[in-house]
Formats: sequence, C-alpha cells, structure tokens
Amino acid sequence: QPRPTLKTYKYDMPGDKEISQSELLVIDVETKKITKFNIDRWQDQYFEVLYVSKDSERIYFERTNRASNEKALCVINVLTGEVKVLVHEVDKPFMDFKMVSVSFLNDGKDIVYRSERSGWGHYYLYDGEGNLKNEITSGDWVAGPICEIDTVGRALYFYALGKDENIDPYYYTLCRASLDKPNSVEQLTFDNVTHAVDWSKTFNYFIDTYQRVDLEPHVVLRNRHGKKIMDLEKADISRIKEMGWKAPERFKVKAADGVTDLYGVMWKPFDFDSTKVYPVINYVYPGPQQEGTFFRYIPMNPRTDRLAQAGFVVVCMGHRGGHPSRSKWYHNYGYGNLRDYPMADHKVAIEQLCARYKFMDINRVGIHGHSGGGFMSTAAMLLYPDFFKVAVSCAGNHDNNIYNRWWGEKHHGVKEITDDMGNISFDIRIPTNQELARNLKGHLLLIHGDIDNNVHPANTIVVVDELIKAGKRFDMLIVPGKRHHFDDYNEYYYWRMVDYFSEYLRGERETGADIKDLKLGNWFQGYQ
Repeated sequence: QPRPTLKTYKYDMPGDKEISQSELLVIDVETKKITKFNIDRWQDQYFEVLYVSKDSERIYFERTNRASNEKALCVINVLTGEVKVLVHEVDKPFMDFKMVSVSFLNDGKDIVYRSERSGWGHYYLYDGEGNLKNEITSGDWVAGPICEIDTVGRALYFYALGKDENIDPYYYTLCRASLDKPNSVEQLTFDNVTHAVDWSKTFNYFIDTYQRVDLEPHVVLRNRHGKKIMDLEKADISRIKEMGWKAPERFKVKAADGVTDLYGVMWKPFDFDSTKVYPVINYVYPGPQQEGTFFRYIPMNPRTDRLAQAGFVVVCMGHRGGHPSRSKWYHNYGYGNLRDYPMADHKVAIEQLCARYKFMDINRVGIHGHSGGGFMSTAAMLLYPDFFKVAVSCAGNHDNNIYNRWWGEKHHGVKEITDDMGNISFDIRIPTNQELARNLKGHLLLIHGDIDNNVHPANTIVVVDELIKAGKRFDMLIVPGKRHHFDDYNEYYYWRMVDYFSEYLRGERETGADIKDLKLGNWFQGYQ
C-alpha cells in the first residue's frame, strides 16, 4: 500500500549446486574471541548442537550427510579442537527426522539414543565414550517420543506405538523401561485411546489426559503402575451435543496391497439419513513425515466435520509411506516417488468404504488438502481422472523440484555424482503434477497465497501453465497478501470450498448475496 513491494528470502532447492552451509563457532564471552572449529565430514553436511557440558569444554553435536542416509553423533573438545565420533549410523534410504531423539544424562556420561537400525524405532543406551551399554527397547513395534527420564530410578518413560495389538497403532501408549536392564519394558496404559501424561517429581504418580477423535478428553490421576487413583476432570461437550454435534466414526480398511491395514475416520452430516446417498470427500495429506488422519478430539474442523454439514460424507485415512509410527518399511514406502505413492491406497480405501456403506456414492468422489495435501489432491485428479471428480487444492507443492531442498532430497532421494577431478555434485529429478495436466477431466480449483514463502506460488503457476496449454478448464483463486496459511481469509476459503463441492458434487450451490451471509442451518448459527 499504495504500491507493491519486493519480498526476498533465501531458499535452498533440490539439486542446487550451492546451498546453505553450517558452521560451528564458539565465542569466549570474556575475551570476545570467536573460534571456528572444523567439524566437516561430508560435503554440504547439516549439523546441529545437541548438548554442552556444564564446564563448557565439550560440545555434543550431530552431523548428517546431504542424502540424509548417514549421520554421526560427535563430541568436540573446545580446548583442543579434537572431534570424536560416538555413534555412527548408515540408514538407507533415509534417516527419520520426525521421531529422532538424543538425551544426555549425567552431563554426557550416559546417552539415550533413538535409532531405526532394526527396522523399528527403538532406544539404546551409550556411555560417554560411545560404547553401547543396553538395548533399552526392542521388538516389532515403535518406541515413540520420550515422556520423562528418571535419572535416579534409572527408568525411561515413553509412548509406544503398535506394541499392543488391541490398540490403534497411532495412539500413544505409556510404557516404562529400565535404562540398564534389557527386555524390561512395562506397559502402563491399556485402553484404546491416545495418552499425554505429566509425572510428579517423585515419579510415584502421573496425570493422564486421554482422548480419541470420537472421545472428549478425560483427565485422571494414576499411580506409578498405571492404576487409576481418581478422576480429575472431563471436557464438557454438552453444549455442542445440544446443538446437534455427533462424533465421527473410526474405520479400518486394507491398502492396495491387500495386506496392510489402514486406519481412518469418517464424518457425516449431523442430520444424516441412512436411506440417502451422499457424495464422498476425501481429506488428504501425503506426509511422508505424518498423515492427515485425526487421532485427538478436534470438533468442527473446517476440513472435516464442518465440511460434512454441507451434505457430504468426509473421510480421511492413512496410507503406506505416510507415517514413521508404523514401521520403517511403512514410512519408507514412498521413497523415490513423491507424487504417486499415496493415491492407490486412498482410491482402494474409498472403494472398500463405498462397498461397505450404501450411503456413500462412489460416482461422486471429491478430494481436497493443503500444502502436501494440495499437491496430493491435484495428483489424484490427474492420476485417476475417472474416479476423483472434484478437487479443491490449496497451496500445493505441485513441483517438488522447486520446493525446499531438505524435503525433496530426503524423501525422494538425491544422487551424488563425482567427476574425474573428484568434484562432487548432486542430481535430482522428481515427478511433477504439471506433467499430467493433459489428463484432467473433472473440476479443479487451485488456491494459493500470493506471497507464500514455504510453497512458492510458482508451484501452482506451472500447473496452470500446462493446463492452459492442454486446453483444460479449471478454476483458480489467488489469496492476496497471504503466506502459506490464509489466516483471517480462512473463512472465505472455507465457503469457497463448500460452494465448489456443492455445485459439482451435489449439483446445488449454496445461496447468499455474500459469503459472510451464508450459514449452514441453526447449528452453525449457534456455534459461531
């Protein structure tokens, strides 16, 4: 205002010859002397400081190669500059970053280190010299985030995933294990809900908040063995129940391989009529660091149950390649394919649900998502143009060759090339949505913020360019002055999405002079 201004920022892209570099600098606050230490091991490596000893003489750091498949936990003596490797791992195709965990106990004399070296995420105990002392957890399940470490009682409290076959593998189950004794894992919670706990300083009691997508949060006090002592609090949802709110339904289907279980959630209109047939909308997010499925209690999300009130059955489910909590194999499934890997699973899942529930119309299927979900929803329209009829695609990274470097190189893979002179370069080529633009048959609405500095608007523009060249009809909305998330324009975005799906899946667009005047019945008037 009153004229456009230039916005600039630094941004590494996949395959770039020159990228941001990391350095280790130590400042003596008394003399103001700055010392740069040589910690180089790989070209274009990434490193981060994890811990500094109490006397400031030892700095513990981790360095990772550019391909993200080799890393080393190291310690440097700042008095001598000597670097010692404590733990070195090669883990292909890539190192999981979502659940990575390193804890330093007793000023670095003990190190609790998480690794997927067995094919499952587990914790290991090392001494300060890098010697393995104990395999704290093991088995065909995932040891997830650490809750607390009792350094006096020598116990690790953590959330397990998939350990109990009676519990959804995405739900946090509280466990305890001895730091020093192998095979000592003790399960402390057993119900099919997800937990978040806070321990007392003595580790004799903990406050447990448990919930599920269809169960409001409950807060209870338990003893150190997991036995409930008393109820403390329960979320009061009586008001939204009075307004007509109904909980979503959980389901389980098979992936396209016919073997792998996929877990999902279904939202229906609150005035659902089992004798009617409803259009289906699939809310998606491809990961690979996480999936778009909801596990906690989150009522009236615009992308799910609020959208369902416009007369749709909305579903969301996981897929192979989408989440590190299942197994290394499950998480790595999409490696080398950052476009197609989730599509087959979602299509097959919707087919199973439509066969199972007669109120779901397999001939009227829509799809939508944001960021990676925007990328995925457009890809679905182009890969399966006869199945997915309508998409609302927001802020999509449609061309991961121009998305950020760590994402594309880590999850798709980058090829390291050494020439005759010993010079190293990196090469990458990732399949894009615009390559498939000629396949579009249905209705596609592309939405992007014009100053998005996470997923640059060029990601959508290149798709638009190819759609125009292919002579395809499509719709587009540029959100002015907004970055990756639309902030105070999200309500406008929501109603445009409702309009689009209503017109092309239900055949009747919402009415109203202005979007601000639109309401979906008495429930929304009361809720808003």
